[in-house]
Amino acid sequence: MKASYTAVLAVVLLLLAEAEVSTAVTCSPAQLSPCVSAITSSTPPSKLCCSKIKEQKPCLCQYLRNPNLKKFVNTPNARKVATTCGTPFPKC
Repeated sequence: MKASYTAVLAVVLLLLAEAEVSTAVTCSPAQLSPCVSAITSSTPPSKLCCSKIKEQKPCLCQYLRNPNLKKFVNTPNARKVATTCGTPFPKC
């Protein structure tokens, strides 16, 4: 019984640690650089691009409010890339 309790506790601690890592996102538009070719042309997004979009999703509204970034982030291709990556575009 004690071994199963320890295993459950270990799993819970791992999940909490993973949740903590995922909430500590540093917003950096440069992180989206692997997506430039997919956003500016019709090439499909790479796996790296998709992982960066998912990582930066909490920052997208911040990017949309920035006039210098909005013209790149708020394009039909950028929305298509996000959708292709399984990251719905936020409603800010």
